[in-house]
Amino acid sequence: AMLPGGHRLHVVLEGISRGFSAVNIRKFVARAHSLDDLVTLGTIDSTAARFLRASVVAGLNVVVSGGTQAGKTTLLNCLAAAIPGSQRLLTVEEVFELQCGRHPDWVALQSRQAGLEGTGEVDLRMLVKEALRMRPSRIVVGEVRSAECLDMLLALNAGLPGMASVHASSARQALTKLCTLPLLAGANITSDFVVPTVATSVDLVVHTSIDHAGRRAVQEVAAVTGRVENGLIETETVFKREGGTLRRGHGRPARRDAFERVGIDLDDVLVPEEDSGWAR
Repeated sequence: AMLPGGHRLHVVLEGISRGFSAVNIRKFVARAHSLDDLVTLGTIDSTAARFLRASVVAGLNVVVSGGTQAGKTTLLNCLAAAIPGSQRLLTVEEVFELQCGRHPDWVALQSRQAGLEGTGEVDLRMLVKEALRMRPSRIVVGEVRSAECLDMLLALNAGLPGMASVHASSARQALTKLCTLPLLAGANITSDFVVPTVATSVDLVVHTSIDHAGRRAVQEVAAVTGRVENGLIETETVFKREGGTLRRGHGRPARRDAFERVGIDLDDVLVPEEDSGWAR
């Protein structure tokens, strides 16, 4: 159930829960509203934040991955904040969590369960399809968990820029999951179709995690090359955390032309801030 303020309530009554009723309230408290805020919190460094901001402006398709409470929704919010205000933003979620209120043209959709009569259900697959009819410039799916992944991939593959989050333990596992979830859409959907579709639809995977002290940090930014070798999607490391520091890898996005179209020099973006003379 949804409480006032957007908090989520989950209750298990005694009898199903041994000895007492279990009540859980999930509060979404956003301490960060932009990539700059994440830099201040230490979740990401300034060079990686600048690169991700440029990637969003350029229209790259970004998937955020991580475990439970790793900060996926917050990171997705901060990425969405970089979407130009002139573009129409559609968000699709199971329940409202994304907070894009600063965007001037934002339409938020959430799913609905069936009523007592068994009718009236609106699932994520339906919402993704309906969102595409609303002339979006960007689409953001709060979290893909099932067959709606197929509809999202088809939208991205058709040229609509977008973002989503997925529950995974690494950037590599996130891609594996994106290749598996669409198979739930029906027996006619096969890996031979899905794997190359993922490879050409997703540009970046940003993996985040939470440590034992509750600190959240981006662990890896992987670029998808678009190539598939022996059934595996090839990636290159753009950034990877080593020894507590997010270090620049040798990878870069495959769609360099996307940056050029919006007047962004990718080489300059990837230069560490202290070496570039760039000031935020």
